Amino acid sequence: MAAGPTTAEKRGTSRSKAAPRQPSQPGTRKFRMPGPRVLLGVTGAVLLTAFAVWALYGSDWFRVEKVSTTGTKVLTRDEVERVAAVPLGAPLVSVDTGAIEARLREELPRIDSVDVVRSWPHGIGLKVTERRPVLILQNGRKYDEVDAGGVRFATVATPPRGVPRLVLDAAASPSLRRFGTERLLTAAVGVTGELPEKIAQDVRVVRITSFDSITLELGKGRSVFWGSGEDGAAKARVLTALMKATPKAGHFDVSAPTAPASSGS
Repeated sequence: MAAGPTTAEKRGTSRSKAAPRQPSQPGTRKFRMPGPRVLLGVTGAVLLTAFAVWALYGSDWFRVEKVSTTGTKVLTRDEVERVAAVPLGAPLVSVDTGAIEARLREELPRIDSVDVVRSWPHGIGLKVTERRPVLILQNGRKYDEVDAGGVRFATVATPPRGVPRLVLDAAASPSLRRFGTERLLTAAVGVTGELPEKIAQDVRVVRITSFDSITLELGKGRSVFWGSGEDGAAKARVLTALMKATPKAGHFDVSAPTAPASSGS
């Protein structure tokens, strides 16, 4: 009688009958169709984007219908809006605000800064800040207005009231050749910026004969020898104290702030 299969042979037979496993392919994933909710969300987003683009560019809902200007004092609104040339009827979103700002600053030097803002749904706002003259410089029969940055920004026939006149008497001075007119002009502007308000309001003329010789001519025939434009804050403090200590003096010298002097009456 023949012996039956052993336990090991039985295990081997059962393994051979099992279906062989297919090796997995690295990097491959089974594609799944997106669900209805995902498709609906994507479709809605596309339609919403298309509608927004049409509303901003194609519809009449957001087009430029008016321009408003604020902040003008010497300039008129008509001048500003003519140079701004805002395209009426154009889609509000397409207006190039940067180009409008650049055009205004280039063609109207009196403008120090300007903000061009969209005022939804139909407006463009121009917020203008004009330069303010701190000195005037005679130019033939007219006057150049100079702002706090030393910029000559306008020429006018009549000098503005309350603005000191700058006189450059440095033609024979080596300072003019060494530093140039603009450097002397900047120094004069710096002096006016250091003065206390009460004294600044009394200045009639700022006279420069050299870089180290700046004189302020005040009302009632008084004068202040300032010297150079250096140490302006210290000179302003000393001048204020000196005027209080000698109110009847006609001439004040603060060119050396550690050794000020006053004279005359």
